[in-house]
Amino acid sequence: MTARVDGADVVIVGAGITAAMAAWKLAETTDLSVLVVEAGDRPVPLSQRRLRRRRYLDYGENPWTADHLDDMAAPGQMSRSMGVGGQAMHWGGAVPRFTPEDFRIRSLYGVGDDWPIDYDVLEPYYLEAEQKMGVAGEQGPADFDRRGEAYPMPPVPLSESLERLRAWAERSGTPFWANPVARIVEPFAAADGSRGVCRRCDTCNICPIGAKYTPDLTFDWLESTGRIRLLPRHLVRRLELRAGTSRAEAAVAVDRDAPDAPVRIEGSRFILAGGYTWAPWLLMVSGLANSSGLVGRYLNGHRNVQAFVELDFPLYPGEYGNHSLLSKRFQSRSEGDGRYVRHDFRVWDSTSGRGPRLANDEGGLLLGDALLADWRARATTGAARLRAYYDVLPHRESRMELDGGTNQWGDPLPRLRFRDSDASVDLRPHTEDLIRRRFADLVSAGGGRIMRTSVDDTQDHPGGGARMGSDPANSVVDEYGRCWDHENVFVVGAPTMVSGGCANGTLTFCALTLRQAEEVARG
Repeated sequence: MTARVDGADVVIVGAGITAAMAAWKLAETTDLSVLVVEAGDRPVPLSQRRLRRRRYLDYGENPWTADHLDDMAAPGQMSRSMGVGGQAMHWGGAVPRFTPEDFRIRSLYGVGDDWPIDYDVLEPYYLEAEQKMGVAGEQGPADFDRRGEAYPMPPVPLSESLERLRAWAERSGTPFWANPVARIVEPFAAADGSRGVCRRCDTCNICPIGAKYTPDLTFDWLESTGRIRLLPRHLVRRLELRAGTSRAEAAVAVDRDAPDAPVRIEGSRFILAGGYTWAPWLLMVSGLANSSGLVGRYLNGHRNVQAFVELDFPLYPGEYGNHSLLSKRFQSRSEGDGRYVRHDFRVWDSTSGRGPRLANDEGGLLLGDALLADWRARATTGAARLRAYYDVLPHRESRMELDGGTNQWGDPLPRLRFRDSDASVDLRPHTEDLIRRRFADLVSAGGGRIMRTSVDDTQDHPGGGARMGSDPANSVVDEYGRCWDHENVFVVGAPTMVSGGCANGTLTFCALTLRQAEEVARG
C-alpha cells in the first residue's frame, strides 16, 4: 500500500513536557515548521476539567481516561503514560533544581561521572523553564540554594499545618523552605492567557482552572497560533536514514485510525522527546546511534528513605496537601561521615492519612469501641512524613533490553532493569542508616515519635538511556543532545541525563531541552 507522506522542517517524536519545551523554543525563535507526532490521544480539554473534577469527587472516577496504549507497555517502567501531555498530566508540579554538585560528583567526590556541562551553563535555562511553566518558589539560604534571579512568583502560601511543621523541623538547626511548584499563585502573564490562579482546593490531580502547568496547555496554544502542528494517534516505529548517509530522512509511523496505511514523516531534523523509555527504544528498534554501545544503558534515578512521625500538637489537613517543605542542606555538599552521601530533605503534613487502625502500638487487636476510642485519641495529635531522596550512581548495566514482548504491529518492546553502580551498592547500607539517624535527630530536637521508616527499592524520577558526554566512545549524544552518529537526530531531556541527582528531575529535563533546542535551531 502506498505510504501517506507528511513532514516538516523539524519533527518532534513524543508530546510530553520536554516536547512542549522544544516546540515552544523553536516556535518563538525560528521560522522552522514544526510537527509534533504523538502515539497517544489528546487529553480532556481544560474547558471540561471542572466536570471531570466533579465526577472525580462525587464518584471517584478517573479524570484521565485513555492516557496510555495497552500494548505499549515496558516492564520495569515507572509512571506509565502515553498521550498528549505525557506523564506531566499527572504530576504534582514539584520543580526543585539540581545543585551545582550534581554536575561534578567525579571531580568533587571521586565517584560516578561528571556531566559535560556544569550548573552555571544550565542556570539561564532553569530560569527560562521556570518562567515558561509559571513557577512559584521561595529562595532558600544562599549556602544551600543557589540561583541568579528570583522565582517568577512568590511561593504557594504555607498552610497552618506547614507553618507549624516548619517551626518544629527547624529546631534541629536544618533550614526548610517551600518546595517550588509549577502553578500560578497570583496574576501571571502565562503565554496562552488561559490559566487561573491556584485556590489550594486540594484536587491537584485534575486542576479545573489550569493553575498547575500541564504540557497540553502549551500544545493547545502553539496550535491555535499556527506555530506548530500536532499529529496525535500516530506511533513512530522507526527512523530511516537517507541512502548512503548517516542523516535521518524519515520517521515511519502507523496511524492508529488507519493502521493498514503506513505513514512516512519526512524532516530535516528529528527530535526524540519520548522520555527515558521511548526515545532510547526508538533508537534501538531503528538500529541507530549506538557506535558506543550505550543506547539504553546507564538508566538512572534516585531512591528515598521516608519516616512517619507522630507529633504532640494538632495539624489541620485539607489545604493543598501536596505542598511540602524542602531543605538542600545535605544535597549541597557531602556530609556522609567521610563517605559520599548526598540527599534532599522534605517534610509533609501526613495527618489526613491517619484513619482508624485495627491494631495498637503493642499489636493488640482494636475493634468496636476500642477502635473508636483509639482513633479519637490520636485525632488530637498530628502526623508528619519525612522523606530524603538520595543520589544513586548508575551502572553501565542499568539498562533497557528489547525482551519485553511485542506490540500489535510486531515491534519488540523494552524491559527496563535498573542497577546501582558498585559504589552505590557498597554505600547503600551506610546511606540509609545515616538518613535514619538524621530523621531521629530532627525528631529528637522537635519532639514526637517515629512510628515507622521505609526504603523505596525503586529508582524514582528516572533518566538515562542516551547519556550525554564529551567523548563519542562513552556517550550517545553530545552536550546539546545531538547524536554523535547522526548529525540531524537529537535526543532531549531525561534520556540525556548522566545521573539522577537528589531531587525531582523534571525541571532539569526541561532546562536541558531548552538548551538542546537552541542547537536544533542552529541546524
